[in-house]
Amino acid sequence: MARYDESFKLRVVQQCLREDVSPGEIARQHGLDKSTVHQWLETYRQHGMSGLRKKYSHRSATFKQEVLERMWRDGLSQRQTAALFDIRERSAIGRWERQYHSGGLTALEPKRKGRRPMSKKPPSPPSPDEERSQKELLEELAYLRAENAYLKKLDALIREEQAAARGKKRKPSRD
Repeated sequence: MARYDESFKLRVVQQCLREDVSPGEIARQHGLDKSTVHQWLETYRQHGMSGLRKKYSHRSATFKQEVLERMWRDGLSQRQTAALFDIRERSAIGRWERQYHSGGLTALEPKRKGRRPMSKKPPSPPSPDEERSQKELLEELAYLRAENAYLKKLDALIREEQAAARGKKRKPSRD
């Protein structure tokens, strides 16, 4: 969908208001869809220059419901309702209506974007190491270091034996 700056929109709207040419003809002159020109004209009539500016907003389910009820009560078209409430997204009201008919007010709730918040986990119980004294931990550390040294020494001896066995197999006998 093409985006137009507000000065261009204002020129088109002023051309519609000044000349005896239909909005459809002005739309053809500028290569626009006539419904776009009608929308700009309606929002300009309702809200003035601010109706032509870009607008980013998140709307609550209650607001969406109010918009729909007003449209149904007064027999307004979606375009008229959008202009009345200054809703710039063309398809929004039709989408809200479908959502409301399929799921009621809860279906109109805005969709959350991004990650869900992390759940708060209860603190974990203390580990067994936290309950032991420093002396006990140092004793265990000394034991583990000795065990590690023993295993390294054992590994070195095994490698020596394997190397010696390979050396004997490679030497040819002199008989």
